[in-house]
Amino acid sequence: MPSRELTLQTNQRRQILDITDAVAEALTDMDISDGLLCVSVPHCTCCVYVNENESGLLEDTLSLLEQLAARGIWRHDRIDDNADAHLCASLVGNSVMLPIRGGRMELGTWQRIMLVELDGPRSRRSITVTAIG
Repeated sequence: MPSRELTLQTNQRRQILDITDAVAEALTDMDISDGLLCVSVPHCTCCVYVNENESGLLEDTLSLLEQLAARGIWRHDRIDDNADAHLCASLVGNSVMLPIRGGRMELGTWQRIMLVELDGPRSRRSITVTAIG
């Protein structure tokens, strides 16, 4: 089962990054024609999802997450003041599965793979790309 690890740096406490092109490049190196692609993050304070990369929608997504898990009111904040990041990551999830057809990820016209940083900035965020075919 081929797998690749991608890394990136974030520069804000909360931000959304489009990682679609990097994931697609990793997939081409794997030489898988048809199957499933798993994109996951081994972190508790960032997450991945699939949706459109449109600036208003990105801002709305961050606003929604902030409304769902406000800062400073959670018991975990007694430890390291980032419970909101943990809770938002739990709501969105740490992985996405996509079909591979003809050696390419099958995404809709506007769909992109998005990484959400919830507790940055971080010098190293890892993304694991695994293909099963």
